[in-house]
Amino acid sequence: MAKVAFIGLGVMGYPMAGHLVNSGHEVTVYNRTAAKAAKWVEQYGGQSASTPKDAAKGQDIVFTCVGNDDDLRQVVLGEQGVVHGMHAGAILVDHTTASADVAREIAAQIKPLNIAFLDAPVSGGQAGAENGVLTVMMGGEPADFDAVKPVITAYSRCAELLGPVGSGQLTKMVNQICIAGVVQGLAEGLHFAKSAGLDGLKVIEVISKGAAQSWQMENRYQTMWQGQYDFGFAIDWMRKDLGIALDEARRNGSHLPVAALVDQFYSEVQAMKGNRWDTSSLLARLEKTRA
Repeated sequence: MAKVAFIGLGVMGYPMAGHLVNSGHEVTVYNRTAAKAAKWVEQYGGQSASTPKDAAKGQDIVFTCVGNDDDLRQVVLGEQGVVHGMHAGAILVDHTTASADVAREIAAQIKPLNIAFLDAPVSGGQAGAENGVLTVMMGGEPADFDAVKPVITAYSRCAELLGPVGSGQLTKMVNQICIAGVVQGLAEGLHFAKSAGLDGLKVIEVISKGAAQSWQMENRYQTMWQGQYDFGFAIDWMRKDLGIALDEARRNGSHLPVAALVDQFYSEVQAMKGNRWDTSSLLARLEKTRA
C-alpha cells in the first residue's frame, strides 16, 4: 500500500481521499478550512496536516484537487506548497480541472527536483466521487502513470493515459464541450415537450431507448422536468471549464460555436441567480421565456 497525501477536500476530494483510506492506503490530508480536514479524519481515520508542505512530507504520491489554476499554483509552488515537502522520486497527481498551460508549467518547475507530474482531471461528478466510479484522464510519462494507476483505482472505474503532460486537461476540455451541447439539446427537447402538451417523462422513457440516449438524459430528465436543479456540477464551475476550453480553442484554431453559445446561455442562468444550480438548469432559462 502507498503513503499518500491528498490536498483539497471539496465535494470531489473529500470522498476520493476517503476511498484511498478504505483501500488500505496511508493518507494525510490538507484542506484550507481546517475544520473540514478534522471532520474527514474523524470519519475516515488517517491524519491531517496544517500546510500542504507538511502533508507532502515522506509521501510516495501527492494528490491535489482544488478550484482553479491559481489555487493549484498556491498549493504546489507557494511558500507552504507541496513541492517544498516532497522528496525526489515522488509523484504529484493533479485532479483539478485546470488549463493545460498550468499543468505544463508545474511539470517544468518540479522536474529539476526529480518530482514527476501527472495532470489527471476527472469526470463523473460528486456522485461518481462518492461511489468511487470516476473517469480519470491523464497526461504524463507512462512509467509514472503505471506507478499511480493501482492507487487511483480506489476511486475510479476508468483511468487512461492520453499523452504527455497537458493531455489530461485537453481531454477534459473535450468532455465539457460535449456535455454542453448534450445538455442544451436535452433542455430544448424538454421545453418543446412542455410546449406541445406532452408527458415529458413518458417521452423520455421512449426516446431514451433509441439514438437520443445520453447520460444526461438518463440521470437528469426527471429533476429537469420538475424544475429542480440541485443535483450536481454547478454552473459557476461549468463556466470556468468552458472558459478554459474556449481560451484553448483560440490558441489552437478550433471553432466551438455551440460551446460558446451554451456558455452565454449559462451566463443568463447566472443572472437568474442560478450560479449554484447544476448544469441541467439550462431548461430554467427556456422556461423563463414561457412565463
